[in-house]
Amino acid sequence: MKHAIQEMLADPAEDNSPDIGASSLTLKVHPWRSSLYEELHNRPSPIIHGNCQVAHFTLLLNDNREALHEHVVDLCKRFCVPAPGPDSSCLYQDFGGFELRWERHLEFSNFTFICPDVEPFSADALNFIPKDWLASLPGELVVAVQMAVIDQPPTEQQRHRWLEGQRASGAQVADGRAEVWTAFKLHNDGFGRIITCNNELTPYQMGRLVQRLFELETYRLMSLMALPVARKLGGELSRIEDGLARLNESISDIEADKDERTLLQELSMLAADVEGHRSNTNFRFSAAVAYHDLVRDRLDQLRETPINGVQSLREFLERRLTPGIKTCNSVRDRLEDLSRRIHRTTSMLRTRVDLSIQEQNQSLLASMDRRSHLQLRLQQTVEGLSVVAIGYYILSLLEIGFDGLKAAGIESINSDLLKGVALPLVLGTVYLGVHSLRKCITKDTDKLDAEALKKPAE
Repeated sequence: MKHAIQEMLADPAEDNSPDIGASSLTLKVHPWRSSLYEELHNRPSPIIHGNCQVAHFTLLLNDNREALHEHVVDLCKRFCVPAPGPDSSCLYQDFGGFELRWERHLEFSNFTFICPDVEPFSADALNFIPKDWLASLPGELVVAVQMAVIDQPPTEQQRHRWLEGQRASGAQVADGRAEVWTAFKLHNDGFGRIITCNNELTPYQMGRLVQRLFELETYRLMSLMALPVARKLGGELSRIEDGLARLNESISDIEADKDERTLLQELSMLAADVEGHRSNTNFRFSAAVAYHDLVRDRLDQLRETPINGVQSLREFLERRLTPGIKTCNSVRDRLEDLSRRIHRTTSMLRTRVDLSIQEQNQSLLASMDRRSHLQLRLQQTVEGLSVVAIGYYILSLLEIGFDGLKAAGIESINSDLLKGVALPLVLGTVYLGVHSLRKCITKDTDKLDAEALKKPAE
């Protein structure tokens, strides 16, 4: 996908399509306009004249896109024919003894060789192609199929010989104007084989039929690329499901914070495994669904008419291909369901942890409340002691004052009597003063706390 986007973004930069001009109007053309027009005419069907043999190869694209292009350029140089440009995604060229149709898609690349006037499934079909060039095709081969295009319906003996005795599926296609036979299996030469009989189709219609049959073969195999992945993933998902079930049972037996932290860690590991599998398989499973849709679309375009006593192409593919695709969809849905279940379990465990934390906070607040009561009592005790201490010091100061008055010559002053009279007044005044000061401080503190609580709410 990344390479396709880069190619798409690169093409408009090289688009030199002229602006639309008229005597009274000039319009600036979007840089993608020409490429969008040409997109509808990309990969046209071949034109098939008479009997021929067609060989079709499909190779996966990964890091070999440039190597495949250079390989095609090398073949063109050998035969002195025009080579495709670096950004080209297709090449249709007559090489003399054969016609090459090269197409580069997002995930794979197709090579189709059309060899006229060759006996069905003869080894001479690929003799015109350099064997060293063909053997060094870069990439992994997925599809290799040969098609014999004939103009007379094959006899039962011919079908038996050409398909090597394998059970064949067949049908009349294109509203009965052609016949198709295939075993959907590999033969002794490593190729799949298709027999196509042209009854009333024009060369252009025959070319479209050949293209649809090759697309059907390519897309059905590409759709099944997800099946080994699904089978391999099934056992891993069973392990994750068992681990999740065990964790769900353990949640009800939690007795300590340590257990909660351990379960959260195990859940995180399961979630990481599931997300890793999702990221690794999401494209493959989505591609399988897309390719399967293309298979069904190509079957509709064939417009089959069943042949009595013979299994049709649609019947075979619906019986054999659809279960594999459903298996892939089942594993993908299972993976998504596991992700949701782990998320719910994690949320439930986090809720339990939050409740545990709240209980701890309540216990802490209760303990703080008890401490505040003890501090209040201690404060009241200290306050009483403070009144006595302050009163004692004030009376001592008064005694010093009375002694000073005596020394000044006022002999009538009885300091002991005056201190006894002043004692309740001094203690009462000190008590009222300390009480008033504490009340003022408490009022200011309550006001500040109320403002602090008000700000977060706002």
